Parts: sequence; C-alpha cells; structure tokens
Amino acid sequence: MGVRVLAVSDQVHDGLAAGMTAGRVADLILACGDLPADYLAALMNALDAPLVFIPGNHDPDLSGYRQSRAGLFTLAGFPATPPWPDGALSADGRVVDAAGLRIAGLGGCLRYAEGPNQYTERQQARRARRLRACARRRRLRDHRAVDVLLTHAPPRGIGDADDLPHRGFCCYHKLVAELAPAALLHGHVHPGGTRPQAGMAGRTSVCNVTGWRLLEVTPGSELTELPGGPHYAS
Repeated sequence: MGVRVLAVSDQVHDGLAAGMTAGRVADLILACGDLPADYLAALMNALDAPLVFIPGNHDPDLSGYRQSRAGLFTLAGFPATPPWPDGALSADGRVVDAAGLRIAGLGGCLRYAEGPNQYTERQQARRARRLRACARRRRLRDHRAVDVLLTHAPPRGIGDADDLPHRGFCCYHKLVAELAPAALLHGHVHPGGTRPQAGMAGRTSVCNVTGWRLLEVTPGSELTELPGGPHYAS
C-alpha cells in the first residue's frame, strides 16, 4: 500500500496549510530544505502528520545539536532549542523511519561561498559513504531497504544546472545505485515558472519538489504523482 507524501522545498506557498482539509491529504511531510521553521510547523499542524527534513544552503547549521535519551537538545553542551519544528525528524546524514517509509537524507549543496550546509564534492562523498554504511547496518538488522532518499541538491546531470551554486553532486549516483530507493526527492533548483524537471537514476525516480508536490510512495516499488501537484512559483 502506498504512503501519501506532501513534498516541499524552497518556496513558501501561503494558504497551502489552510487548503489542506482536516489533515486527510498526506500521511507524511518530506521537506528538502530552505523553508522557514514556522511554515513547516504550520504544515505539520494542518495535516497532523510527521515531518522529516534535511537542511538547505539557506538554512542554519544544524550539525552541533545533540539530543539526549530524555529528548532534550543541547548545543556545545548547553540546553538549546533547535531551529526546526518541535517533533520534526532530521534525516541529514541519517536513516529514519516515518509513516511506514524508510528515509535517508543528505542536506546541503555544492560549496560556492562561505556559509552553512555547503560541501565540496569530496566532503559530500565522505558524508554519502557514512550514510551508505548506516543504511547497510539498518538493513542487516531488520531487512528493510531505503524507500526515499531526501536531498537538497540534485544528482549531477539530472535536473541540475551548469552554474556552480546549482550543480548537482556526482557522488549521489553511487549512493542511489547502492540504496536503490523508489525516489530521490530534492529542491534547490528553481524551475522559474516551468514544470520542475524529473528523471531517472537506474530504477530510482529523481523528482524536483521545489514548491510542493503531492506524491504516493509504495515501499520497495515506485513513485506516483497524485492530483494536486506540482505547485511552484514563477
């Protein structure tokens, strides 16, 4: 059975939360970065659905936050409130389970300036190796594969651009080949009023979700677009 997913990235759509009727549109929200925390919190409240996210290059640095077994967060050893909605799950460099799907994530984009969540190709390849190892350990433990790979930037050559800030990562191709998810969802590349590009990496659907798209993900199988998306600003 498929899981209905509201996938969002990069662009705030005023009224989106208000237009969702009584939380019956999606089972899960997946956020691919560069969206305000209060907007994501409003979507969570409107849909009464869990949210899994990764950071974009315009988001704050999330790497220093640590969560205790009691659920409290610290930053540099001191109690701190993280800059994401209460109850949301970060998948950056992690594998998480939500609403019946297994999601692996890598935030950020190719380094083009000073700022958080930007990586060289070598740095992101190192992070991708750690993520593959994490996914392998999880699969050995419970025999479940990754259903969705959540990224901010696309793979190189599939829906990216030629300018440095919007080039994709080459290392994502090896990551997709090993994890073989049904879908790779990303943002970062704004379509400029045209339909966001999509493509395939092996059997994995690569989908730009800038703005928002309503999708159905069938674990171990495929990605289907549902009526109501895509929506993006010109």
